[in-house]
Amino acid sequence: MKQLPIFLGSLFFSLGALAADPTVFAPGVISGPANEMAPAFTPDGDTVYFTRHNGDDYDILVSHREGESWSTPVIAPFSGQWRDLEPAMAPDGSYMVFASSRPLPGQDMPPDGSWGGQSHPGKGGNLWRVDRTAKGWSEPKRLPDTINRSTNVFSPAIAANGDLYFMEAYGEGSHFRLFCSRFVDGKYQAPEILPFTAGQYGGVDASVAPDESFMVFASNRPPAPPKQSILFIVYRKGGQWGEPQPLPDTINHLGGSYETRLGPDGHTLYFSNGYLVPTHMPKDAAAAAQGRKDMESWNNGNDNIWQVDLSPWLTTPKP
Repeated sequence: MKQLPIFLGSLFFSLGALAADPTVFAPGVISGPANEMAPAFTPDGDTVYFTRHNGDDYDILVSHREGESWSTPVIAPFSGQWRDLEPAMAPDGSYMVFASSRPLPGQDMPPDGSWGGQSHPGKGGNLWRVDRTAKGWSEPKRLPDTINRSTNVFSPAIAANGDLYFMEAYGEGSHFRLFCSRFVDGKYQAPEILPFTAGQYGGVDASVAPDESFMVFASNRPPAPPKQSILFIVYRKGGQWGEPQPLPDTINHLGGSYETRLGPDGHTLYFSNGYLVPTHMPKDAAAAAQGRKDMESWNNGNDNIWQVDLSPWLTTPKP
């Protein structure tokens, strides 16, 4: 990785010192005993769709804000039959795009996938869309072959102008890389690979600002530890993406982060991580009771949804 200029390194160090540590989102309700990821909020922030899975079975769930808490999640009306995951909300709330292994039109069985040099029978992915109607969400409709050109397409993100970002296993080694399809005159254009994922290191799970001014994504590129992914931010200026920079250790110390999403406020970052919150010894009776409750409801080493405020990286001069 290209060395950062001294002033930029100092900038990121001081920003890291200012930033708050990530916290678990809705522990015990949305972040639960299974694995949770990819929260997609309505524009008012009062409803969230997210993925819950056990490594094999994937569903999209929905929960509603109830004062300071969230309702018990239930399976979204368009999910529950197939492996559905990674919902992304259009910034205006008019539609969602999600990944699914549901059978392609005219077929009866889920598609196979292939990435990382391995085949994944029945676990391929295409992107599907549901539209908000007066009666709720429409039936899912598969996006065109322009987007779904393989069965290795996942993790959508939607800009305000309709441009669609996603990841696809592509090229030598079938690594996941990030692509963008511009939305012009009501049609998706041929996807273009994001240049910073075209080389040795790819990228996954991008979250894109509605105005496409910045993006956060996960990658195993340096300085990520071996066999781990950490989070990077990259800014766009004059229609060109810059050089990705790792988010500071205040966020990346958790390690193994993925499935980034931006909240409707445009500056709260959500991501998934299996970080196990440590126990402080010795415990008194109250701490022991709380620790048992937490481990049975969310603090068990499975992936939870975490949240952190990105404002320090968005209100300062961009590198």
